[in-house]
Amino acid sequence: MATEHSILETRDLTVRFGGHVAVDRVSCRFERGTLTAIVGPNGAGKTTYFNLVSGQLRATGGTVLLNGEDITSMSVPRRTERGIGRAFQLTNLFPTLSVRENVRLVVQSRANKGFDLFSVAACHVELLERADHVLAEVRLIDQADRIVSALPHGDQRKLEVALLIALGPQVLMFDEPTAGMSVDEVPVILDLIRKLKSDMDRTILLVEHKMDVIRSLADRIIVLHNGELVADGEPAEVIALPIVQEAYLGKAPEAA
Repeated sequence: MATEHSILETRDLTVRFGGHVAVDRVSCRFERGTLTAIVGPNGAGKTTYFNLVSGQLRATGGTVLLNGEDITSMSVPRRTERGIGRAFQLTNLFPTLSVRENVRLVVQSRANKGFDLFSVAACHVELLERADHVLAEVRLIDQADRIVSALPHGDQRKLEVALLIALGPQVLMFDEPTAGMSVDEVPVILDLIRKLKSDMDRTILLVEHKMDVIRSLADRIIVLHNGELVADGEPAEVIALPIVQEAYLGKAPEAA
């Protein structure tokens, strides 16, 4: 069983594609109220590991535990119900609907009222209020009536975060949340993630290539290389390791 502080755990998690082992017996625990950055060179297995945790991929071996419960064989929707949320899986939920309606539908789903595209909005005042609260939180309230497909890229990424907040997960997973964003847009997303991190009941997993982003957000870094977990610790300690300097940052460690 997981410890009382370990909300998520993987034990010997493995996946093979033919003869290639993409994730190789990765065992790791993630505690409540922490943000863990998952780093490594291209092809290291970071996104594959994410896919195994969130359910997009089925494991060849090993176990995924959430609050001590074995969820290894559960589908993505069942894992979402249990409390795992991943930003990209909610992207463009309904691209032809407004920003507000996208968030409302997620709020409505979490309220167990189902998706009802034909319901009259006035009958769901409380849902709309909750949706607007979430949109204000991610600074999208002024875009509430815009059609999602017409949003610029940065606002679409903010909407991903809004949908994730509306879903109310215990574990929030972000796969390169600042990818493709302008220099001006990045701080907004980082502030949103930092605000989510301040909720000590939430656990955040982050795949990110920008080391300055990792330094500013992470409580802990784990390093994957060739599918294996090769380092796990505090950011300053892990970043200084030769394998990170060489394999991830692409440079040899400085001489002492």
